Amino acid sequence: MATGPPAHEGADDLETRFTGALEDVTAARLVADRYLDALERAAVPSEPDRRDDVLLVVTELAGNAVQYAPGPFSLRLRRTFDGVHVVVRDSNPRPPVPRPWSPADNTGAVGWYLVNALATQVNVETRPEGKDVHVFLPW
Repeated sequence: MATGPPAHEGADDLETRFTGALEDVTAARLVADRYLDALERAAVPSEPDRRDDVLLVVTELAGNAVQYAPGPFSLRLRRTFDGVHVVVRDSNPRPPVPRPWSPADNTGAVGWYLVNALATQVNVETRPEGKDVHVFLPW
């Protein structure tokens, strides 16, 4: 569950910290949804699906943080000149790795592939105590 108020809220910048509980995936998506409401008042997306793309990326990154990096994580959203910059900081220093999907037994995941397909740029910065996943999306 989100802890405390966002560090800074508005259409330009927002950061929220989460404890890392399963329900925080939904909470992160709801935080992003409210952020995008404010952003849409300032700048209409170039295509109708842009909002859904950002929400999908936030959901995938938050889900990965909860599943693979036990402990708290944070979500930062920032408007750029032509899009949205999403950053998820978690406690696992290992970068995400695409896993093969097996339709026969429905194992593996497509989330990391989706993140990379929707983004204009993806960067992972590792630190001894975790990592930051930076995703730039068009708006």
